[in-house]
Amino acid sequence: MTDPLHHGDHSDILPVTSSIPEEIPEEQADLFRLVLTSLEQRKFPFAVSGAFALRAHTGICRFTKDLDLFMTARTACRAFPSLLECGLECDICDRVWLAKARRGEFFVDLITGMSNAVIVVEDSWIERAVPAVVYGVNTRVLAAEELVASKLFVAKRERFDGADIAHIFYAAPASFDWERLLQLVGEHWELLLWSMMLFRYVYPGQSDRIPRHVWRDLLRRFEEQIGKDNRGAEFRGSLVDENMFAIDTNEWGLANLLQQTRQQRLAQIDAMQECEPDPESAAVRRAS
Repeated sequence: MTDPLHHGDHSDILPVTSSIPEEIPEEQADLFRLVLTSLEQRKFPFAVSGAFALRAHTGICRFTKDLDLFMTARTACRAFPSLLECGLECDICDRVWLAKARRGEFFVDLITGMSNAVIVVEDSWIERAVPAVVYGVNTRVLAAEELVASKLFVAKRERFDGADIAHIFYAAPASFDWERLLQLVGEHWELLLWSMMLFRYVYPGQSDRIPRHVWRDLLRRFEEQIGKDNRGAEFRGSLVDENMFAIDTNEWGLANLLQQTRQQRLAQIDAMQECEPDPESAAVRRAS
């Protein structure tokens, strides 16, 4: 019988953590350098995230098929013309959070928040970013606190960033700003507590890397919440994984909070009254 923990014959395609950098095609590296240089020269405020930020904070190297750039929705709008001038094709994949700049089969993601619209990139994210060199370009990566916040809701069946968060906590310096992280997660602090519990399970000998006052604060909140009558509380499963919790909203009649948060975010974006790239342009299109 196949051991489900080893995924049968597919284990060779799963990522394995390592400190050894993996080579990427030179054409892909050239695209990354082009985009980074273009945005840096024009002084657009952004920060590199994804595999490059994880490496900066933990030393973990991971093959990446794309380059994740975090920026505000306003900056993403303003950056489009510069990317078009570089000869790139740009796709607006999801107005809530994602656009792509492409050349051939390679691309760069412009990320303005999480797909559930709960966490949104703000100017402070970029202001707190840490200087770094990425593919020879002087730029910056997300600070560890923002990197954790960006990964809290990545808890889907097909992708789970809990191990990344545990590694960030493990590698976190004494200067890690827990108050900042608590501010970023806000009312979604239970997901942070969940990540902390996973960290505690994985690294029981290092649980003191999370300050005791943070443990006490969140455990106190949790105890207060479970002691209340929560029968009228909102169902939040769709914010975590809209597919795995689809039966709840589609068949069991529970409210789709994901739909609500995304609609609210779209209204905020529309209220910015910032010009968008012409969707009729040959180089700019909305992905279906």
